[in-house]
Amino acid sequence: MTELDHQETRVDNRVLPPLPYDSLADYIAAGGGKGLEAARAVSADTVIEELVASGLRGRGGAGFPTGVKWRTIKSFASDTLNTSVVVNAAEGEPGTYKDRTIIRVNPYAVLEGALIAARAMDAKSIVVATKAEFKDEIERLRGATAEIAAAGWCDGIHVRVLEGPSEYLYGEETALLEVIDGRPPFPRIAPPFRRGVDEVVKSDADVESGSGLPADVRMATTDESSAAPPVLVNNVETMANIAAIIAKGAEWFRSVGTPESPGTIVCTITGAVRKPGVAELRMGTSLREAIDQAGGGLLPGAQVKAVLVGVSNTVLTADQLDTELSYEAMKAIGSGLGSAGFIVVGDNTVAISVAAGASRFLAVESCGQCTPCKQDGAEIAELLEKMARAQAEPGDLATVRTRLGTITVGARCSLATQHQAVVGSLLDAFAEQIEASAEPGATRVDVELIAALEFLDDQGARLRRLVRQQATGLDL
Repeated sequence: MTELDHQETRVDNRVLPPLPYDSLADYIAAGGGKGLEAARAVSADTVIEELVASGLRGRGGAGFPTGVKWRTIKSFASDTLNTSVVVNAAEGEPGTYKDRTIIRVNPYAVLEGALIAARAMDAKSIVVATKAEFKDEIERLRGATAEIAAAGWCDGIHVRVLEGPSEYLYGEETALLEVIDGRPPFPRIAPPFRRGVDEVVKSDADVESGSGLPADVRMATTDESSAAPPVLVNNVETMANIAAIIAKGAEWFRSVGTPESPGTIVCTITGAVRKPGVAELRMGTSLREAIDQAGGGLLPGAQVKAVLVGVSNTVLTADQLDTELSYEAMKAIGSGLGSAGFIVVGDNTVAISVAAGASRFLAVESCGQCTPCKQDGAEIAELLEKMARAQAEPGDLATVRTRLGTITVGARCSLATQHQAVVGSLLDAFAEQIEASAEPGATRVDVELIAALEFLDDQGARLRRLVRQQATGLDL
């Protein structure tokens, strides 16, 4: 087998078909609908246990076992109201475009998976929560929803597409539920298996108010005696895998990938590559192969300085390119797989420009509920930008390191931890270069734009400019 043949075996088409499905008829002709049919023929518990056996892990970033999540949500079912099912389509991680790609070419698999989830949870409603700016994806989802309803697939289940805000934290699970409930995208305390999208509030005593939080939010209590129904939230790519697992079985799903990370992963590769793009690869494929398969290889003459895993994990360095794309392998090197969006940084890019760019994004997107996350994050971003502009003062770098140690205090979501991990790992991996940028007489460099992908096609990638200062005071 040649090296090219070996690489070709790494590419799969489980959720990303070679050509887009233009209609439900196309999807059915390719085998679509069999998962829902199989799910209707067995008990909900059987469906859930098949999912547990498959080993599918959530593709939204955390990698939590999907079947275990379903089983847990099921165990918290309310005696009063039905559980709800939510598809998280609020993609916004820098360097990631996989969910929008799946929706554009195969929305039917996402909706079929959600319908199977609704049956397993005895849910009567499905919400596909996406961003209002995703016009093409919304059109595809609404068109596909109308087709499956006309085909009788919904069977009394109401499916709707929610157009939400553009904020990064809208993609955080509890913030997403807040938006569905009609509130701003602030991460909340109450876990979704205790509080779903149909909150039951009898009086002001049922919520915590005057909590002293900067946003002065009113949070649901965690009283387990509440009649409020739970909610099952899964990412687009996760849902897109469900139907084939139920139709073909757990063993089929495990036939590719690794024992701890079975199946495929849809990767996005951008940055210093020939052709930024998206590809579905088998778990266990190396990052180096992914850069070749999904990104067309490096730009002519370029070498890899680092690879950002969005802004959610520690950065990877050039000597880690042969790391397998699996949850266990990425964890073993002290990073994470995240949403498999990889931004390749070329060797001609100065480390301080990347650190400042990543810090700027996270400081702007911090919601402000947790004071250290917002204030320390803004100070870190400001000081790193000063270094990039060759305006550093004595002690600035030391202050950055100090703030990285305090930014996570009292954090209610992972954004502060991400800030700590991404910037901290860049400072550690490129210590000499960062320290040189903090010295008098350093060379001024532009801050690298690290932001969500606005669009990705054959013509390349386009990043969305950061327009919300959110009281950070940063020069955007």
